[in-house]
Amino acid sequence: MRVDIAGFTRGSKRLDHRQVLDFCARMDGLGFDGLWFNEFHFQQPPDPYPSTLLLAASILGATRRIRVGTSIMVLPLYHPLLLAEQVAQLHGQSGGRFDFGIGRGTFPTTLAALGIDPAETGSRFFEAFDLIRSAWHEPTLVPADSVWPTSSFAVGPLLPEGDDIPVYVAGSSPDTVGFAHRHGLPLLLSLEPSELRQLQVHDTVSGSATGLYPADFSISRYLTIAPTRAAALALVDALLPRLYERRLRYARLNNRPLDAVRPVDRDLFLAEQMIAGDADECAAQLLALRDRTGIDSIRLIFNCNGEVPDPEADAMATLFGRAALPALHALPALSPKTEISR
Repeated sequence: MRVDIAGFTRGSKRLDHRQVLDFCARMDGLGFDGLWFNEFHFQQPPDPYPSTLLLAASILGATRRIRVGTSIMVLPLYHPLLLAEQVAQLHGQSGGRFDFGIGRGTFPTTLAALGIDPAETGSRFFEAFDLIRSAWHEPTLVPADSVWPTSSFAVGPLLPEGDDIPVYVAGSSPDTVGFAHRHGLPLLLSLEPSELRQLQVHDTVSGSATGLYPADFSISRYLTIAPTRAAALALVDALLPRLYERRLRYARLNNRPLDAVRPVDRDLFLAEQMIAGDADECAAQLLALRDRTGIDSIRLIFNCNGEVPDPEADAMATLFGRAALPALHALPALSPKTEISR
C-alpha cells in the first residue's frame, strides 16, 4: 500500500524552510512513500509556499527516496510549453520522483489577479494538458486556434524516448472526471467534500458502478493517532469546533450564506473523513478502506490542513511512521497500476 502525507504546509504561516526540509527528510527516513503540496496564490497573509514546483525542487534535493507531488498545479495559470519544460526538468533532476497532479482551479481571486476569465478555465486546462503531454514526447507548436498565442518554434521532445511522468487529476465535474477516465489518468480524490461525489461522477462517466476503483487512484483522510483510542477520540472532539470555524471562514471568503454552514457531524466525520485510534486501529481502518474501495494509495493529513498545531502533527506522523506504516507496507499490491495513455 502506498502511504503519503499531504497538507503539511497548508494553513501554516510559522514553519521556516529548515523545519520543512527537516520534516520531509525524517518522513523519508521513516518510509513514507510521498509528500503532496497544495497550490494557493496571493493569500492574505501571504502563504510561504505558493509555488509547489519551487518547494518540490528543494525537498527532492534534500531527500533520497520519497516522492513529491502537486495537488494540484492549476494548469490554466501557466503557459503549457514553459510548464512542460519545468516539470520535465524536475522529473529529471529528481531521478523520476515527481508526481504531477493537475486541475482546473476555481479560486476566483487568483483568476482575477491574473486577468483570467473563469469561463475559460476549462478550455485552458484541456488545451494545456494536450500541449504539455505532446511537448514531452514530440516537437510541439501552439496551434492557431489556441487560447495561448500561436507559436512559430516547436518545443520538444523534452523527455528521453520511453520516459514518462506520472500525472494525476483532481476535479469533480463530469468534464474533468471524464477527461481523466478517457486518458487513463488516476484521480486525486478530495477530502472536503468527501470523495463520494467524485466517485459517483466517475461511475457515471465510466459506465461502471462496482464500488471498486483503480488501485492507483489516491484517496485522502485526516488521521489522528494516539497511544489509545480514547485519547485519539478526545483529540478529534477538540478538533471538530475548529473545523466548523474553518468552514465559516471559507463561507465568508466566498460570500456564501453562513446559515447554510452546519457544524461537523461527529459520526459522519469519523466514517468518511477521519482515521482515529492507536497504531493497530489506524492500520486496520486504512486496510478496511482499501478493501472497500480497491484503492491502494492514501494521502494522510496529520495537521488537518493547519487546524492541528505543527508540533502535534509532526509527532503523530512520526508515531504513525514507526508504529503503523510497516504493517501497511507489508500488504501486497491489489492490482497493476493504471497506465497513462498517450
